[in-house]
Amino acid sequence: MDEHNGLDYILSLHGTRVNREDDYWWKIEAWTVTHTAFIPHGIRYNLTLHDNHNTRFFSIDNAHAIKTPRKGKFSGRVVYDRQHDTPTDKGSPYEFHSACQWVEDFFTRIDEVIRKRENRG
Repeated sequence: MDEHNGLDYILSLHGTRVNREDDYWWKIEAWTVTHTAFIPHGIRYNLTLHDNHNTRFFSIDNAHAIKTPRKGKFSGRVVYDRQHDTPTDKGSPYEFHSACQWVEDFFTRIDEVIRKRENRG
């Protein structure tokens, strides 16, 4: 799938919510916005995984900037693309490469999160 079709596919999933058989559910929100220095790909997005009590356990989004470490790979950079690995995680930088990679990363990580929470791996 080329990048343009990948973006169209992601945008077509906006508002999709899927209830899994294991009592978890996920939702995708994605819509176009004006390209900016902070959102160079022109998509505002929020992909989330929740349990049956509606607690968010994992997400990848670009809702707002996060503070980055003063040293290291992301120093001096305002990061909007981020992931939350736990319900209380404030977010860590997520490297947005492409729409297709973004979806693949999300589904890989939600399977990992559920396995870990259910002690299945």
